[in-house]
This record gives sequence, structure tokens and C-alpha cells, in this order.
Amino acid sequence: MGLKFFNTLSRSVQDFTPLAPPRVGMYCCGPTVYDFAHIGNWRTFVFADLVRRWLESKSFQVTHVMNITDVEDKIIKNVRERKTSLREFTGAYEAAFFADMKTLNCLEPHARPRATGYIPEIIALIEKLLARGIAYKAADGSVYFSIEKYRGCGCHYGQLLKLNLDALRAGERVRSDEYSKESVTDFALWKSRVPEDGDVFWPSPFGEGRPGWHIECSAMSMKILGDSFDLHLGGEDLVFPHHEDEIAQSEGATGKPFVKYWLHGAHLLVEGKKMSKSLGNYFTLRDLQAKGFAGREIRYLLLTAHYRETFNFTLEGLQGAKAALSRIDECLGKLREIAGASRATSPVTVESATLTAFTEALDDDLNISAAWGEIFKWVTDTNKRIAENSLTAGDAALALTTWEKIDSVLGIGTRPDAGVPPEMNSLLEARQAARKAKDFKKSDAIRDELKAKGWTIEDTPKGPRLKKI
Repeated sequence: MGLKFFNTLSRSVQDFTPLAPPRVGMYCCGPTVYDFAHIGNWRTFVFADLVRRWLESKSFQVTHVMNITDVEDKIIKNVRERKTSLREFTGAYEAAFFADMKTLNCLEPHARPRATGYIPEIIALIEKLLARGIAYKAADGSVYFSIEKYRGCGCHYGQLLKLNLDALRAGERVRSDEYSKESVTDFALWKSRVPEDGDVFWPSPFGEGRPGWHIECSAMSMKILGDSFDLHLGGEDLVFPHHEDEIAQSEGATGKPFVKYWLHGAHLLVEGKKMSKSLGNYFTLRDLQAKGFAGREIRYLLLTAHYRETFNFTLEGLQGAKAALSRIDECLGKLREIAGASRATSPVTVESATLTAFTEALDDDLNISAAWGEIFKWVTDTNKRIAENSLTAGDAALALTTWEKIDSVLGIGTRPDAGVPPEMNSLLEARQAARKAKDFKKSDAIRDELKAKGWTIEDTPKGPRLKKI
């Protein structure tokens, strides 16, 4: 079975066949840098990271582009209210976003273009649309995309979802960057300068102003990946109007198919409700870290549900993630002990039933639930063999290689405190000495001290060892 994805464009699961294999052009709508990214945003970005890692594990040569929206309505409002410059305001949130990406172990995009760095490309794209008669200049100097003219050219507006085009009111315009799913009106490509914009404007053949949100992504993606490319990812909230308008602008300007496969991640609920600051269930990554959760625990939880399923993110679920990762860490720790020096001679490539089942699961539209099922089956089987003393050093080395191949896709990594601190080992040795001397009072006191510091003693075939509680 080959790799399959659910393509929003066809509304079906399709075989993945890139335009020019093994190269894959992949664009993911990135952050709008006016605030810290919240956990709903991170679900999309972790999903995109999984897609890229899986493609690369299958030897595709991925060019991953993630844009930075650093000019739009909310940003300009904040710049005005805070009396700061555009770059100073957006730069701080952009830096925070990429620091958070590192915390979640997301791979760095190959290109991360800022909208403000592509103004010439945006203007050139608008000029193409004007030349083809699909865009028009309004009396105030703004430039709008005409859905009526676009459809009149034989083009289809509403490729990603069904729209009530009979309700289309020709000539009505929407200037804001975001509008409701029910609105099917001409949208702004270039917004003429108004006093509220302050210093946020650029010169253009249409007059001073700034780009609309939708045209930014079309200009950046096509400049880097070409007029047609393979994959476009984002949250399902971007299907309309953002992605639908991207298709219209791009195909209207070039006359070529824009993107072959569209992948959309479903909404995330928090504690069973839509995320809201007023409900107290609005979390940034930093909020969750302040509650004592590590990046790998958050990443794990975000990767437990299929990307097209609405997912309920809970603090209880994070506790479960902590326990699940502890189980994996413990198994890997035992394997490292058994493997010992044979790790140095373990093979670079390995085939196993676990890897085969893992591959089949992810090839099936990233069936992550089935993939985790195979992983924990592997952990159970491995622990059983360890308990039975039937695992050789070579077997353990092979098992570790299997895990490394799996984790190169999942990106969970190892626990930062996987090693036992020297002072804890010293206490363990002191306890062992006390037990040998039959000083059980001292032995028990050291055991209690270790427990208070978060460590418990576990008996193994090779003697007692410390385990993080």
C-alpha cells in the first residue's frame, strides 16, 4: 500500500503522487505574529511537522515553506495602540513562535518568508489579475478581486467547499481580512492607505496602501515553490475564505492548477469546549510549561488523535501523556542497559514487524492512533522479553534501532533527565552499603530521601537501579 492522504480538493482519500517526484513542495500557513501561538495553532503546526517527517522518511525531498503574516488588520491595530514600529512589534512574537517550535521539536521550515518582504511580488500578482480583468480598482484606490469576473472566465469558485453562489451579490465588497463562511463577496487584494494605518503602507501603481491577507500567501508560495506545487496545509478554519481565495487569485493569475493536495487539520477543543480566554481554557505553550508540562508531553498529546478528528485537549490528557512517555522511556532505558557496547555495531537499517505495521498505519492518511497502538504493543512485548531474560544484547540493539526510526518520524525524543544525577547514584551506593552492613534504619532513611527527591529503587537482573517517579 502506498501513501494516501485525504485531499480536501477532491473530498476523498487519494494516492499521493507528487508533480515531480521525489521532490515535494509543501506550504503550511504559518503564524500571524500579533500574539503568542495557542494550543489550537500548535495542533496544526505539529501535524504539518508529522507530514514533513513522514515524507522525508519515505525519501521524498521536501521543500517546506511556512509564511509569517506580519501585516494585517490586527497587527496594525496593535502597532497603533502600542505606539511602536511594525517590525519591533512583530519581531518579538516571531522570535517567540520559533522558540516554541523548538520546544515542541518541530523541524525548522526550509523557508519562512515574511509578507512584508514580498511586497513587489504581491504587487506584480495583483497587476496580473488587473490585466486579466479579474481584479478592479475601486474609487478609494483599493483593488478587489471580482468573483463574478473570475467565474465568467470559466473558473470555479468554491473548490474546497460547497458555497451558495446563487446568493452571490455581484459588486459587494469585503475589506476586512476575515469574513464569515456565508459571505461570498469581492475581497481586497490591496487596501488603500487610511489614517488608522499610520506608517504601515507601501507605494504601488494603485496608490499607497498594503496587501490584503489572502494575496500574501499566493505571492509567497508561488515565488518559492512555483505556480503549481504539491501540498498545502492548514487548519480547517482556513478553508474559507483564506484557502479558497488563494486558489482563485493564483489560478486566476496563472491559468494553471495551484495546489494538487490540500490537507486540513480539524479543530481542537480544550476541556470539551471551544477555547476562550473568558472560559479560562485558553492555553499558550508557555502557559502549559508553567503548569509543569514539558514540550515532548504536549507534542505527544497533540499527536495522539487523527488530524481530521476534532480533538479534546485536557490537562488530564497531559498527565496521561506524561505516564505514556514514562513507560516508553523506562523500556528504552532497560534496552540500553542490555544492549551495552553492542549498540556501536548495530545495523544502520532494520526491518521488523513493528516498523512494517507503523508504516502501513501512517501511509493510511496518517492513521496515528493505529501507529501508537503498534508502538505500545512493541513496548509490551519488549518488556515481556526483558522480564523473561530472553533478550540478547544484539536483540536490544535492534530494538533500539527500531525505536530510533520510529522516533525520527514522531519527534518525541528522550526525556531530558534520562540520566541519573551523580548525587542520586551516590545515595543509592550508600544505601547498598548500609544494607550490606545490615544497618536497615540508615538504609530505609536513604530510600525515603531518594523518594522525596523523586526517585524510586527498582530491582533488575543487574542489581538495583534508580527510576524517576
